[in-house]
Amino acid sequence: MAGPEPRLRVGRRFRGPPGVGNGGYVSGLFAALAGGAAEVTLRRPVPLERPLAARRAGDGSLVVEDEGTLLAEVRPAAAVELAAPAVTLGQARAVAGRSRYYDDPVFPACFVCGPDRGPGDGLRIFPGTLAAGGPWAAPWTPDPSVAGADGTVRPEIVWAALDCPSGIAAAEAAVPDDGGAVLLGRMTATVAGLPRSGRDYAVIAWPGPRDGRKLAATSALLDADGAVLAAAATVWLTVSRHREA
Repeated sequence: MAGPEPRLRVGRRFRGPPGVGNGGYVSGLFAALAGGAAEVTLRRPVPLERPLAARRAGDGSLVVEDEGTLLAEVRPAAAVELAAPAVTLGQARAVAGRSRYYDDPVFPACFVCGPDRGPGDGLRIFPGTLAAGGPWAAPWTPDPSVAGADGTVRPEIVWAALDCPSGIAAAEAAVPDDGGAVLLGRMTATVAGLPRSGRDYAVIAWPGPRDGRKLAATSALLDADGAVLAAAATVWLTVSRHREA
């Protein structure tokens, strides 16, 4: 990487679990350094309000560090297929919040899915299940605060919106209701079109296979006509809720 190392900072607004950044948001922030479709692997929770440095590693990947501690690795990736089950906004609205997650949220202050975050603060994306085994869906109307002056939502916000619905879908399909939780381990996303503030969209997700502690899921952002604007493939890690909450 030529020139000075890029410096990054994750604001407190964009927290997920207590004291650390939302996985989708920080993945989108880091992916912007690579340009185009990217795969982001999170190695450690990303702290808030600290200067983070990005540099190019010997294998050509980008790494993000906190005073020499590896936080994430970023690599170019093949585009995620922009395909999704047909889900209408009406269906998404009808099932919003229909999940056992919202009986006792693991991360109630999460920027994306936390019910404690008010309008204009969090994204307030509350997925619910359409059918056993998925897909899951939630309506989303982006707030002007996550968009530029022209009303276009920032790309890292789209990554964030694709994050939590896939985690909830994966966890509900594979994690027993025994206090377990999931944390984002890897995210690969393609953003073909950016949403605009004040317009209505649907975020959908569906679970994939399980491999030990690893849970796969896919998510997509649909406009009001059902066109897919963005899609993500995610890998989640099961953890003890007591340890992380």
